[in-house]
Amino acid sequence: MHTVFEGVLSERDWKRHLSHVFEVPASATRLFIRLRFEPLVVDRVDNMLCLSLFDPTGFRGAGHRGGAQHDVVIDAASATPGYLPGPLPVGVWDAVIDTHMVVPGAACRYTLEIQTTDEPVAEPPPPPTPPSVKTPGRGWYRGDLHAHTIHSDGDWDIPDLLAAARTRHLDYVTLTDHNTISQLQNIDALTTDDLLVMGGMELTTFWGHALSLGARRWIDWRIRPGERSMPQIAADIEKDGGLFVIAHPLALGDPYCTGCDWRYVEMMPGTARVVEVWNGLWHGDSNNEAALALWYEWLNWGLHMTATAGTDAHGPAPPEARPGFNVVYAPRREEGAILRAIAHGRLYLSSGPALELTGASGDTNVMMGGTLPREPATIHARWRDVPTGARLRLIANGAQLSEDIAMPEGERTWSLDEGAAQWCVAEIRAADGELLAVTNPIYFAPEE
Repeated sequence: MHTVFEGVLSERDWKRHLSHVFEVPASATRLFIRLRFEPLVVDRVDNMLCLSLFDPTGFRGAGHRGGAQHDVVIDAASATPGYLPGPLPVGVWDAVIDTHMVVPGAACRYTLEIQTTDEPVAEPPPPPTPPSVKTPGRGWYRGDLHAHTIHSDGDWDIPDLLAAARTRHLDYVTLTDHNTISQLQNIDALTTDDLLVMGGMELTTFWGHALSLGARRWIDWRIRPGERSMPQIAADIEKDGGLFVIAHPLALGDPYCTGCDWRYVEMMPGTARVVEVWNGLWHGDSNNEAALALWYEWLNWGLHMTATAGTDAHGPAPPEARPGFNVVYAPRREEGAILRAIAHGRLYLSSGPALELTGASGDTNVMMGGTLPREPATIHARWRDVPTGARLRLIANGAQLSEDIAMPEGERTWSLDEGAAQWCVAEIRAADGELLAVTNPIYFAPEE
């Protein structure tokens, strides 16, 4: 079988899903797909056409990456990263071109060539046996919830990402490639005594990105008016036991980072209860300070929302780079336990310092994520590994209540009157204002 599709796109075709149906014969053992388009760049902005593939049974892979040529090879034993290996079912397949960016002002011409062959191919290897791994018990676990590999637009393979995580002495790392789950094949065999590897996917939609953490199946990220909405996508993830996270909500968006800023009015935050406020480096291009302020605003609405961090790593970073990580208090170092702890807000975000926040009122004692009665309360912070000149702040209802010089290690207690706050967090900031650590909130019961 050999089929060629051709087309010309204009700005009217931006943010569409263009279906190209073809039939795979019974004799087929290997599938080749090549997508080419031109021009790649118009007025210093890249066109971005990506490919999603569906066989008669469902999702078969996606190639969310840049460049003007995408090549895909699939057979029973292997597949181009982003796609799933396995036998080729007979019947109707669909190669969908996702037009993330079609720059106005110049026609974009594409060719989609599809071919099958029937030569013998290797038998698929047996799946690796997951190793016997020690699962540490209750404690603090530091790790990353957002990273990419060559299974989408990353510049490194999974072993390189895991090696970098070990260099930073992380306890866990999460594979969240764009719009695919090929990175999750045999994922359970990757966890070792020193590093937990967790599953996920970044739903890279036309109008915002979200993380599906704990996912093992592909989540259809395509918004279709009247058929599929972002609240329905979030519900699908939660129904599967996953955690839905709004990613980098105020990042630079179109045309330079297509769909990177969050524009779903019905999910601002809607049913979402986790938001990534620290993406990459604090002073990077994701507008983290504005995202932190947005989270504080949502907390002021009375919502109990968890903040997370993610390196959004696509390749190696210099040793001096200090992205934010999530430091989670969980009953054990296991994916479900860590994600449940995050959902309950039992974590702080940090590029280095340790920062714990607890609260007490009468006989009630809570940590981050907990709720105190509406009574006079004491809030206690404990920190260490803080650089010279840093400052400790207590933030309540989005306003700064206190600021102190933070010694490299120390503790501080504040007394709050009844009704003084709906919620409070602690921040540690460098002398120049850069955020070094922030806790999740301690809440106060609302007025009856």
